[in-house]
Amino acid sequence: MREAAIEAKALETWAGYLLEHSLGGITPQDRVMIKGERVCWPLMAVLERRVIEAGGVPDVYLIPPNNDRGRVWSAAMGRAGSGEQLARIPDWHGERYRSMTKYVEVLGGEDPAQFRGLPADRVQTLAAADRPFADVRISKPWVITLYPTPAFAELEGMDLEDYTGFIVRASTTDPRPLLEAEQLLEPVFASAAAMTIVTEHPEQGRELTLELDLSSGRPMMSYGLRNFPDGEIFTSPDAGGTEGEIFVDLPVNYGGNDIKGIYLRFEAGRIVDFKAAIGHDHLAAIIGTDEGSRRLGEVALGMNPGLDRVLKHPLFVEKVGGTLHIAIGASYEDSYVEDPRSEEGAARIKELERSGALNRSAQHVDIVTDFRPGGCGRRVRLGDVGLKVANGVWVVAP
Repeated sequence: MREAAIEAKALETWAGYLLEHSLGGITPQDRVMIKGERVCWPLMAVLERRVIEAGGVPDVYLIPPNNDRGRVWSAAMGRAGSGEQLARIPDWHGERYRSMTKYVEVLGGEDPAQFRGLPADRVQTLAAADRPFADVRISKPWVITLYPTPAFAELEGMDLEDYTGFIVRASTTDPRPLLEAEQLLEPVFASAAAMTIVTEHPEQGRELTLELDLSSGRPMMSYGLRNFPDGEIFTSPDAGGTEGEIFVDLPVNYGGNDIKGIYLRFEAGRIVDFKAAIGHDHLAAIIGTDEGSRRLGEVALGMNPGLDRVLKHPLFVEKVGGTLHIAIGASYEDSYVEDPRSEEGAARIKELERSGALNRSAQHVDIVTDFRPGGCGRRVRLGDVGLKVANGVWVVAP
């Protein structure tokens, strides 16, 4: 099998951004989980060494190729395990996540086909089993990045060398300049109680309007602190306050399966009608996972002008400057309060959960609409302020 050829200097730069910028540095008190498949080892090895050099303790978690992102169970258990077996999650699994202080996930698969084709109910079961551990992960400093692999290059329909070059260039570029453009939009987001998104259905030729309630959330500027590469400003809307329709045109790959051409209709925050031109059954499995997967947990504007190619992988497609994405499923607690773990923050989170504003779900799946020329996106408003795309980023329209 061919491997991605990446220079040692690039790997060092990449790892440095992840540990120093994204995680805020490593101390002797840190236990850092470094998770990924064996095919991602060149970057994981550099991360491990640098954690040790900084005095921390690495917990290297190599996941098997038949497991989608290291979920609690692999596709083998999903296909053959009984309900009783699926319920017997080892105690050590939870303790491993609780004992870490920081988390790095290196995405990139050896063979995504190994976890394709699961029945919808089993996809839902595996996602539900993993959600408690995902909640632990995102309650601590974390970052996710994508390592180029031959299988993922093939998934994108790209030559491995070209694919690797694109991923590495994006992942070794200083993310801090992204903050400047996001800071210009932050006060507009913060003052807006609602967001209006207008898209056009390409088959029906009619405009669709989606209204989101932003009154409970707060804007978050993302410039390499959680995803790498990065570039978005996002928030979690009131999960009960979404009304209307939207068309999502950019392809996304979820669990090794392509989904494209998505139509959604919401009433009282809930998805009541949906369709996908490609991958409809996979979209149905996502939406049918639980009650929370029929609601939204995020809305965001892509702000990275350097991502000039649209990949299917959510980590990249959602960051492209001039795109907008919504997430089916779980909300982000820190989109509502500055510190969800504080006494005051925890009380506020419980209040929002009781009211239905904060969404809980085993899913959080980003789907992306293109507002650049040729895309189906038409207009976006934050309150009374219109936005437009200029020079690869979102700005306030004159």
